[in-house]
Amino acid sequence: MGVVAALLGGVIAATLPATANAAEKCQVSEVAALPVTMAGRQPMISTKFGDKTARFILDSGAFYSTLSRASAQEFGLQIRALDGFRVSGIGGDTSAGVAMARNFSLAGIPIPKVDFVVAGSDTGTAGLIGQNILGLMDVEYDLAHGVVRLMKVKGCKDVNLAYWANQRPVSMLKLIRPADSVFRPHTVAAITIDGQKVNAMFDTGADESLIAASVAKRLGVTAASDGVTDEGVSGGLGTHHVRTYRATFKQIEVGGELLKGPKIQFADMGMTDTEMLVGVDFFLTHRVFVANSLNAMFFTYEGGPLFGLSPRRAVTGTGAVIDLADKSPQPTDATAFSRRGAAAASNKRYREAIADFDQAIKLAPGEGHYHFQRASANFALAYDQRGKEPTAAEVLAEKAGTADLDRAIDLSPGDIDARMLRASRRLRDEDRMGARVDLRTVDATLAPQSDQRLRVGGMLTELGEYDRAVANYDSWFKAHPEDSSRASAFNGRCWTRALAGTGLDQALSDCNAALRLRKGDSSTLDSRALVRLRRGEWKLAVDDYDAALKGDPDNAWTRYARGVALTRSGDAKRGSEDRAAAIKLDAKIEDRAKRYNLTY
Repeated sequence: MGVVAALLGGVIAATLPATANAAEKCQVSEVAALPVTMAGRQPMISTKFGDKTARFILDSGAFYSTLSRASAQEFGLQIRALDGFRVSGIGGDTSAGVAMARNFSLAGIPIPKVDFVVAGSDTGTAGLIGQNILGLMDVEYDLAHGVVRLMKVKGCKDVNLAYWANQRPVSMLKLIRPADSVFRPHTVAAITIDGQKVNAMFDTGADESLIAASVAKRLGVTAASDGVTDEGVSGGLGTHHVRTYRATFKQIEVGGELLKGPKIQFADMGMTDTEMLVGVDFFLTHRVFVANSLNAMFFTYEGGPLFGLSPRRAVTGTGAVIDLADKSPQPTDATAFSRRGAAAASNKRYREAIADFDQAIKLAPGEGHYHFQRASANFALAYDQRGKEPTAAEVLAEKAGTADLDRAIDLSPGDIDARMLRASRRLRDEDRMGARVDLRTVDATLAPQSDQRLRVGGMLTELGEYDRAVANYDSWFKAHPEDSSRASAFNGRCWTRALAGTGLDQALSDCNAALRLRKGDSSTLDSRALVRLRRGEWKLAVDDYDAALKGDPDNAWTRYARGVALTRSGDAKRGSEDRAAAIKLDAKIEDRAKRYNLTY
């Protein structure tokens, strides 16, 4: 039988052979249901090392489950070096080790003697749950409802395994797998973009779909093409950052689904065997059954933004509207409402998310995390509606979010995420004393190796607590010898010392190290310029400020500081012009300069 449907003029098609005899013999059973909670664009799963809870990103694009070096140290695991073995990904490659955990459990299921690859940049979580677990059996991804199911299939050849579909169109893709390997390292299938075949990895760990720059070029699109926008730099497993661009392509077809005018990012991924990552945007808008045992995947479109577009509706080839209403049973407990709400928030459906968090709080009013989730959704809703003047809806959402965030911390005083969010908002609102209280709690609670040390260091710098800020950067560097954030960390520590006016030789060394990793970075050039200003090297400071302004011409701080350097070098006229231009860009810039002890 065949089913044809359309999204915004595109086509979704599926041809799934199934006989009555085949369906009767088919047996599908659930082995384990893994609760998944979206945190922004990351699908998170809770695990344990002994009695210590650890949060992992559920990453179908990871060939093996991984830990960062810092996480392995935090959980007391011994790391064995893997001589000559390197792991590659976006941002280059990195050395790797291996660590065995003897007390690991997943969804309450003990997994004795499980190995983790120890490699790559810190994700801000314990690590990644990859294909050595997800690829052992069949797996169903239902991120919209906050669950991933490990499944066992028997006797189901030629059977449509999208058992939930009812009358919705079902698409199928054959998976591309190594012929001589039992282990299935990735979920890869052929799709088409602008009529050309592209081998795509279906990757829940990618927060947005991404095409390799070489493929984009093959399709006639480069960074210089009309309509292409620069999306900045992004990092991955390796130590480097890559520049990312966004382009509008003619159409993309995935297993028969056809969407016209997709807006997709592209970058030099540095992964020679991967042409595209189909990211979590696909998994949040589809329910997917990966039948590893059959080398096939089945999926249905469930509604929501996809490949940079927001389809208004789906219709069949005859013009009939497809019912995309969620007919799944309503959640019955707080955790299920929480997970569904988190998925809605990830898809920017904030009002739906808030309604689910309301129910979670009603069922479990003493659970601080649900208040944190609702606070985050309200803040996002306020930001989403933000214009030149605050709207009544924005004001209400901000107030509701602030009250929820305070309640979350009252209920869970040690919640690092909630404390960090409140500290950042207090800094924004010039509540420096309140921010200091939150950051002191975080500083005393975090493990020395934590990736959060970078953010804490930056916020402590803003508070003028320079020694404590440097101590946080030092702790982070010690545990992160290979990390894509090292350039940012070098710049952060350089900036901190520059503001303090102490350790200027070390500050200069840090800025130079950051610029070796990220050449021409405007922020780092600005930091180095301040170091040189503090050292009395007026001309060198002006040169760095000049270079920084080339990349960021409307930066009020950089222009003001260059004016100081010019004035001290004897060019009072140009210095005065820079001062006036900076104040025009930011009326409060002199207040900031006084706080940093930098005046004309």
